Amino acid sequence: MTVEAARAAMLEAIRPLVSVDLPLGEALGRVLAEDICAVRDQPPFTNSSMDGWAVRAADTPGRLAIVGESAAGHGFEGKFSPGQAIRIFTGAALPEGADAVVIQEDARRDGDGVEVPAAVVGDNVRHAGRDFRAGDRLLASGLRLDPWRLSLCASAGRDRVGVIRRPRISIVSTGEEVVEAPARPGPWQIYDSGSPGLEAMLRTWGAEVRRVTGVRDRREAVREAIAQAGGDLVVTLGGASVGDHDLVRAAAGDLGLSMKVESVAVRPGKPTFFGILSDGRPLLGLPGNPASAFVCAELFLRPLVAGLEGHPAGLVLRTLPLVAPLPANGPREHWMRARLRTGPEGESVEAFTDQDSSLVRIFSEADALLRRLPGAPALAGGERVEVLPLLRS
Repeated sequence: MTVEAARAAMLEAIRPLVSVDLPLGEALGRVLAEDICAVRDQPPFTNSSMDGWAVRAADTPGRLAIVGESAAGHGFEGKFSPGQAIRIFTGAALPEGADAVVIQEDARRDGDGVEVPAAVVGDNVRHAGRDFRAGDRLLASGLRLDPWRLSLCASAGRDRVGVIRRPRISIVSTGEEVVEAPARPGPWQIYDSGSPGLEAMLRTWGAEVRRVTGVRDRREAVREAIAQAGGDLVVTLGGASVGDHDLVRAAAGDLGLSMKVESVAVRPGKPTFFGILSDGRPLLGLPGNPASAFVCAELFLRPLVAGLEGHPAGLVLRTLPLVAPLPANGPREHWMRARLRTGPEGESVEAFTDQDSSLVRIFSEADALLRRLPGAPALAGGERVEVLPLLRS
């Protein structure tokens, strides 16, 4: 399958999770499961945007009698008449009859009066409902809550919101050749760098993660690990191909896997597969090489997490010029680890020379994936390519 077709087949099999009701303080980063609507106007009353004097514009310029004060939370309750002024502070309610505010620097107090030397016309006034009106839909279901959106919920009078439950993802890491630090590797073993990286990616994307590590290359061991993994989605790491020691497909088949994606025409990550187990859990099989796993996590796992949260979406790509030439591409779509550059002429992108799928260090230095379509011709420096930026601090 092409990358797009594979992603579409995966997302078609995903169903959004149920919603939970949370206090605002616990909802950061979560996806809204309801619309947020205003219950009253904001601001609920016309108020001043500056410290100064509330006046009638028709009375300016001139000397006005000071008859009271309006502060935030404590409005003027007396009668306001022509020829009068009220001392007012930022955010305080404008008294009925006033229609302008003279900032304090533009007026001079003289005993029980204030001299306004110039005419004003509706200056420094925030009218009721300027931000939003009662009944307005402020936030739509499916949006992810950031600090600014949480603030908007609070301004609408909400202390709790309905959000999608966090996806629970299980990672099953297989392979005789990997050990988890701090264990000492044997003479033919390496440290497991793939599952810690995937766990970190998933947590960044808002998921809860359980890791099952140390699963050896025995069909019954892999089958048991998958069966006991739990979660809303199982992600296997390693053993995804069809070699004698690649047992994940067979073990998942023992658990009734209904295959939706057999493999993907992508580099790196061709062995990636996806299906639904007999108990209804989706399973994404990723290759063991870290770069293959991480590229396919960006292309497929991240959209799957978003699908569980109820807002599946395609990749958001940018188009940037190349720093250096690239050779023609082969028959598979190639996602190259790359580095974004910023210079006098703006932003550009540079692919790493060595794209071997086992290299972890290059991924630690990359901040983008550069997309090359199947059979794409050679490109000169300065030509434009599609780029998927990576989330980096």
